Order: sequence, then C-alpha cells, then structure tokens
Amino acid sequence: MFGEDHSLPLVLINLLGLAGILIWHIQGRRHPTARLVAQILFFTGMTLVLWLAGISPYHLDDGELQGVGILLAKSARVLWWLHLAWTMIGFVHIYLTLNRRPHEAHLLQDLIVGIVYLGVTLSVIGFVFGAPVGPLIATSGVVVVLIGLALQNTLADVFSGIALALGRAYVIGDWIQLADGTEGRVVETNWRSTNLLSGGNNVVVLPNGVLAKQGVTNRSRPDESHQISLTMRVSAAHKPRLVEELMIAILQHSERIVMNPPPAVALKTIDAIAIEVELLFRVASAASRMSAQNEIIDLIYEHCRTNGVSLAMPAQSLVCVPMGEPKEQAAFTATSSGAL
Repeated sequence: MFGEDHSLPLVLINLLGLAGILIWHIQGRRHPTARLVAQILFFTGMTLVLWLAGISPYHLDDGELQGVGILLAKSARVLWWLHLAWTMIGFVHIYLTLNRRPHEAHLLQDLIVGIVYLGVTLSVIGFVFGAPVGPLIATSGVVVVLIGLALQNTLADVFSGIALALGRAYVIGDWIQLADGTEGRVVETNWRSTNLLSGGNNVVVLPNGVLAKQGVTNRSRPDESHQISLTMRVSAAHKPRLVEELMIAILQHSERIVMNPPPAVALKTIDAIAIEVELLFRVASAASRMSAQNEIIDLIYEHCRTNGVSLAMPAQSLVCVPMGEPKEQAAFTATSSGAL
C-alpha cells in the first residue's frame, strides 16, 4: 500500500504516537476506561500502519539507515513499544483487581507494571538501538548482587513487608503480640517496619523481618475481646463445690469483664493442702486486661474474707513449725498460714 518508501508510514506512526501521548495525559487517571480505549485505538492504528507498510518493529531495514530516515525509524519503533506497554498497563489497572483487598491489588499491579516497563525497555535497547542486551543483563546482575549484599537486611525487611501485606496478618488498629512478649496496637505499617503503640504509651518500631521470623498473635481477631486466665489456691479445708460457687459469684459481681460468653471456673487439682482453682473470663479489649484483673483480685480478697475462706500458700512453700508440735497441728498450720 505504501510502496518501498517507508518515509510516509514512519511519519504517520510518529504522529499517531505523539497524539496518543497527548491524549494519554489529557484524559488523566480519573478516566481509566476511556484512557484504555483511546490507547487501544492508537496502538491498533500504529500496528496497522506497520503491517500495511511491511515494517517490522523488531529490527531496522537497510533503507532506513540513512539521513533523517534513521531518526524517523527509531522514534516510530520506540513509540510503538511505548504504546504497547501503556496498553498492557491499562488492562492491568482495570481488570487486575482483588475483591475487598485494594492494597494487595495495588501491590500486584505495581509489580506487573514494573515487569512490563523492564521488558519494553530491554526490547527497545535490543531491537531498536541494536545494543547487546545479554552483556547488559549480566552487568546489571552483578550490580544487583552487590547492592543486594550491601542492603541485605533492608531488602529482607522490604520483602517481609510485602509478604505480611499479602497475607494480611494484621491491619492498622489491630492489637498484636509477638512470641517474645512484645505487644501493642498497630498504628503504622510500611514496607520497612511496623510501629506498635504499647500499653505504656510508647511507640515500638519493629522491622518487618523480625515480624516475619517470629510468631504473631493477632488479639483483635475475630474480635477485640480477650480471655484472661487467673490461677489461685484455696485451703483444702473448704468444700470444692462451695469454692466453685464463691468464685462464680465473684466473677458475676465484676463490672469490667464481658459476660457473654459467661465466665467459667475450673477446679484443676486438689491435695492435702489446697484446691487449685482457675478463673477464666474475657475482657472487651487487650488494653483493659490490667484493670479487669486488678478488680477480680480485689473481689477475691473481699469475698474470701467475708465468707471465711482461706487462701492456701503457694506450692513448694516453706513453713516453720515449732519443735514438738503434733503432725495434725503442723498440717493445720501449713493450711491456714495463707489465710487472709
């Protein structure tokens, strides 16, 4: 259609490419669908001109390597590759979505866009400018390895941040606890680190690499409520059933614990000295654990003293018994020595 002279089709491709760039910037990011449609039209037009003129985007013809022709040939092919990249990126931004996970979708889009631009850049260098891509990739690989070794810890934190973001182990506002006991509410997270606001109103900066290596317990899921276990020892001189009823009454009198699900009392063990009792109750959030536990301990003290219930000494405690005291009296002394 265009004959042997490629000047006219090359000029036409350049005009289409420049017009596409102008429309690309005029439409802006707020109209992604219209932007993609326009980009497809311009790219299709440029490809059609290449096909009708018998021009390959992968190499320069001998007739194009003279005078102004080489400039038109190279610019036309660069614009074609650029519009190819923009068309692919437009499809990625519109159709690559994850329901209810915009952060992960945006991350995945950025990764694919980076790969597209890298591939197009290497294609332009190799096909349009005729530069050897192999040595360039090898040299770049050596540089990347050196940079990776120098920034090993930083890169580990960055990739750990990406993994944590994709896994959604926590979000801003969640209360998390690490295996080493560090805990707090997530107030900020980025690719490098995660910031926690501890119960002492201090900001703890944790590298993402540390979070990825340790076990993380999210205390805000499935809800904010948090279970507390409080173990105590009551003198074996009291009936276990009465001890259980007293502990349940103590939990029901509390104003700082959650009643749904209801608190529970477990009689764990009994021996000649004590009955070991475990109180299980939930609080509205991890931040209210201390106040709720303090209230329960205060209620235990008051109710045990009012009802004449004696607390037993801790296990493996030493008790001094006067010389010559009968064994029955010594056992009673060991039992009652922890009374309130």
